[in-house]
Amino acid sequence: MKSKVLAIYLIMTVVLLSACGQREIKDAKNWPIKDEFTYTNQEGKPFGLKDLKGKVWVADFIFTNCEDVCLPMTSNMAKLQQLAKDENIKNIEFVSFSVDPENDTPQKMKEFAQSFNVDFKNWHFLTGYSQEAIEQFAMKNFKALVKKPEKEDQVIHGTDFYLVDQNGTIVKYYTGLNKIPMKVIINDIKTLQ
Repeated sequence: MKSKVLAIYLIMTVVLLSACGQREIKDAKNWPIKDEFTYTNQEGKPFGLKDLKGKVWVADFIFTNCEDVCLPMTSNMAKLQQLAKDENIKNIEFVSFSVDPENDTPQKMKEFAQSFNVDFKNWHFLTGYSQEAIEQFAMKNFKALVKKPEKEDQVIHGTDFYLVDQNGTIVKYYTGLNKIPMKVIINDIKTLQ
């Protein structure tokens, strides 16, 4: 009888320990960011991949003149930033790439962000590259379409949030527009850390 109880205890211990130590993210993509980048943030200062080394970060693609999806996306990212703060998650960064860099100056990006009460300590709004460069960068690294039609002021772009690990690998992406899986994203961030 003692041996059965001991065996059950050992099995339960192994199961509990393996569950506690789970360090995997379900359906991980593991797309490496192939391009080193240094762009200009909302303060007019250079910011890039080397500044994100060793940190987990969440990225999206937006622009300040957007007439539809960018406002709710940025609002949702602000909620995610606040949730990460509430959960006491350290060493997390948020990055928003402008998909309309010819119009989105650092000042415009900053004014846009301020309307969402973002915390600039760990959220960077990037611009300072050509339209062609962001279109190629988004497709090559994030597998995301960015396209500004000629003679149009709106830009076609995706609405996902991308979770990137400490080594610059895109681990997963989630909708950034409707029914955002906030708890899943927070749990995935914690798993990476």
